Amino acid sequence: MTNPGQSENSAALIVRENEAIFQTYRRLPIAVGHADRCYIYDVEGRRYLDFLSGIAVNALGHGHPRIISAVNMQTNRFMHLSNFFYQEPQIRLAELLKKASGYERVFFSNSGAESFEGSVKLARLWGAAHGKTDMLAFTGGFHGRTYGSLSLMDKPLYKNGMGPFLPNMGVIPFNDTVALRAAVTERVCGVALEFLQGEGGIIPASTEFVETLKALRKEHGFLIIADEVQAGIGRTGTFFGFEQFDIRPDIVTTAKGLGGGLPLGAILTDDTVASLLQRGMHGTTYGGNAVACAAGAVVVDEVTNSLMENVGKLGLYLRERLLEKAAEFPQLIKEIRGQGFMQGIALNSEMPDFVELMLKRGVVSNITAGSVIRILPPLIAGKEEIDEFIVALRDVLTEKDKAA
Repeated sequence: MTNPGQSENSAALIVRENEAIFQTYRRLPIAVGHADRCYIYDVEGRRYLDFLSGIAVNALGHGHPRIISAVNMQTNRFMHLSNFFYQEPQIRLAELLKKASGYERVFFSNSGAESFEGSVKLARLWGAAHGKTDMLAFTGGFHGRTYGSLSLMDKPLYKNGMGPFLPNMGVIPFNDTVALRAAVTERVCGVALEFLQGEGGIIPASTEFVETLKALRKEHGFLIIADEVQAGIGRTGTFFGFEQFDIRPDIVTTAKGLGGGLPLGAILTDDTVASLLQRGMHGTTYGGNAVACAAGAVVVDEVTNSLMENVGKLGLYLRERLLEKAAEFPQLIKEIRGQGFMQGIALNSEMPDFVELMLKRGVVSNITAGSVIRILPPLIAGKEEIDEFIVALRDVLTEKDKAA
């Protein structure tokens, strides 16, 4: 059966969108008809390799049969009940997350921003019991669009004209150990960071920075909040990105890939911190939706049983191919950075037409932080898809090099 609007061409659908929806997104000029595994097809039938994965959401690609089966089965049982009821899909997913992470408690939300907002509340609750009120985060970090998140970010475009923001919040330079030591006082209750920054340009924390953070936590006593919304759920080759370092954060926030395409987030922590939120103090209507949790259980099972190994091996292959391009085009590429299936090509200068040029070659890609090509393949991608991406990338770089 044809879906409503499916017979319309891309141009007609774009006109309808322009007349009905807030114009806050820079959309790609693609009206999607359907998607399958690593590919998106527009309503005219053109195929695009998807190396953005819904911004790291579609961990198992599009239309994964186990997700479709789990969603259909759960939809036939019930879709939404509210959190007044015990629900097996929630419990099953929480148990899988506990096993995969080693944390003792899970709180389900709808998104990464909501998870991060809950972590801010947790840190402030913990701080209230210890006479601490201040929180710190870092330049380049992205934690969502809510006021708690924005208060711990340095993104003028997202904040201009929207203040005042929450008090006792500081944003200091990322990977700057001197600034970190100067900022941490006995008043700090929480320090939040992405151990591998996504929107900030695929920038990893340095080992020295992480070790300094650990030492300061031991000295001053505060909670470390790991924002794993983009880097988590196997994307770096470990279940969470912070596992690339010798550290155990006190609170972890996750989302994106967790739901396999459905809105789902989570906060993970241990009993001591979790117990601060007593009955009625925090909640969500949709968080832990049964259908989303059924999909999430498939994602965690697939990631922990096979895909993390796939990402570890093929992530190295992807990196090798990217390093080849860096050596071939040193005048265009400054460096390659990242882990697993979360890689960044830092360009020497901005390339505003890169996404358009890749689309012409049938590849969905992304530029972040002005001049970083952000690569987020589905975790099911293989060598064939990586090679397809590299061919298109080389073609674009060759074109740009000749035009320079």
